[in-house]
Amino acid sequence: MIENLTIDGINYAIIISHRFKEKGLHFFTPDDYSQQLAYMSHPTGHEIQPHIHNEIHRDVKMTQEVLVVRSGKIRVDFYDYDQKHVASRLLEEGDVILLAEGGHGFEIIEDVEVIEIKQGPYAGDKDKTRFNKPNDINVNLK
Repeated sequence: MIENLTIDGINYAIIISHRFKEKGLHFFTPDDYSQQLAYMSHPTGHEIQPHIHNEIHRDVKMTQEVLVVRSGKIRVDFYDYDQKHVASRLLEEGDVILLAEGGHGFEIIEDVEVIEIKQGPYAGDKDKTRFNKPNDINVNLK
């Protein structure tokens, strides 16, 4: 229900299936990730103490993004830093993914609605290096 997609020491993604259900608070990301991802499940009446987030300057070296699939199906293709395809995964309604390292591309399998969350501000063309999908991509869905 939780997959840490790690290949050759690169943690490409953390995938949380819509089937995941556990009581309490669960962080899926290491403390040093610039994007933190957690799941909460609490009973009626549970309280979370009020708080304010303090201003802390952080050094973000790479954009990490979270996708929440609201409906439909989407295939995520993962690429290493040499733009070589290394894996693919199918996400469906309710799934969540944190894209941590490497490259990625998408193919819409069924009409899809996705919410994307990532660090800002957006740097335009400086924010990403685009490349063409290789012709010899061999999609083997897990």
